[in-house]
Amino acid sequence: MSDEQHQNLAIIGHVDHGKSTLVGRLLYETGSVPEHVIEQHKEEAEEKGKGGFEFAYVMDNLAEERERGVTIDIAHQEFSTDAYDFTIVDCPGHRDFVKNMITGASQADNAVLVVAADDGVQPQTQEHVFLARTLGIGELIVAVNKMDLVDYGESEYKQVVEEVKDLLTQVRFDSENAKFIPVSAFEGDNIADESEHTGWYDGEILLEALNELPAPEPPTDAPLRLPIQDVYTISGIGTVPVGRVETGILNTGDNVSFQPSDVSGEVKTVEMHHEEVPKAEPGDNVGFNVRGVGKDDIRRGDVCGPADDPPSVAETFQAQIVVMQHPSVITEGYTPVFHAHTAQVACTVESIDKKIDPSSGEVAEENPDFIQNGDAAVVTVRPQKPLSIEPSSEIPELGSFAIRDMGQTIAAGKVLSVNER
Repeated sequence: MSDEQHQNLAIIGHVDHGKSTLVGRLLYETGSVPEHVIEQHKEEAEEKGKGGFEFAYVMDNLAEERERGVTIDIAHQEFSTDAYDFTIVDCPGHRDFVKNMITGASQADNAVLVVAADDGVQPQTQEHVFLARTLGIGELIVAVNKMDLVDYGESEYKQVVEEVKDLLTQVRFDSENAKFIPVSAFEGDNIADESEHTGWYDGEILLEALNELPAPEPPTDAPLRLPIQDVYTISGIGTVPVGRVETGILNTGDNVSFQPSDVSGEVKTVEMHHEEVPKAEPGDNVGFNVRGVGKDDIRRGDVCGPADDPPSVAETFQAQIVVMQHPSVITEGYTPVFHAHTAQVACTVESIDKKIDPSSGEVAEENPDFIQNGDAAVVTVRPQKPLSIEPSSEIPELGSFAIRDMGQTIAAGKVLSVNER
């Protein structure tokens, strides 16, 4: 599968608006659910006297298996259209979704927002859209789902479109390019085939809109940034850091620096899929060996970059965050764990600089005493140990993070500026 042809697609929206059904329908219609699985569900369905909804059973069983802890990871399902291989960054559990969406390989390029025709925009819809914008998702396709429940009424569809457009304007999502499609994930309307029930709609169906998403530009021109996932010792080679190239190009012979460990050396070999390669580009998972760098010199969470333009290490940084779930309030001195690329570092909120109105992006209050659920804010943060992080305006791939505490994602954010140590 070629990298130009790959997209990470987030499926966002309120939990009851049919995201899982839509994912199931996409997998089903693109032949991404193995035939034998469908057959098996078909038989079960017929035994229960509910033939015809095989695909709904595919979904139900995935859900049940997930509850039983069987490892079918619907959070990373793949399907292919004529134009792209898609990996779905699904968000069944809001908490994990945010962390997955932000850290590492699953950063989404574009998103499908699912809004139910009979329920419209809900608080969770707003939250997901605000997050998507904060985290730099490109294009948005809005699937107005459950059209079957409103008798495929054009007026109900138009009302939801207006609500969503208002929401996009509020959070300053560039809604010029947003596409709106009336669908029924359960019945299959306007997903892979035009629906006979929506004669009043003459736009694209969902699979066409997905095909027409702009291709993500690989950030090859940016400076090299390669967050380290693990460090191995391999006999005959020596120390081999492993990670995914986020930006730039890693070439054999390059002089590289690892931050914040602050060691450097020359790249001797680069390996991908057990083969030696001369270079690696964004999206490539590689192992590489650097002359003079030992196993104890570097660790997970380090970032590799050019020796003459090393990754920045924050003494403090200023960030914009969105608080999603915190049992009480966040005040100065709060020290949760920040997850940025492969690093996990406890960081202290040193000051809450301003509260932002999430619906307009305007400053609502300077230096508030606290922030709580649903608030957006600009904060100054001090990592408790060295952390390599970049302003999202310069290197977005290393500029976003999730804040976790008490086993859940409390907030998400992006780095505005770094005060280097």
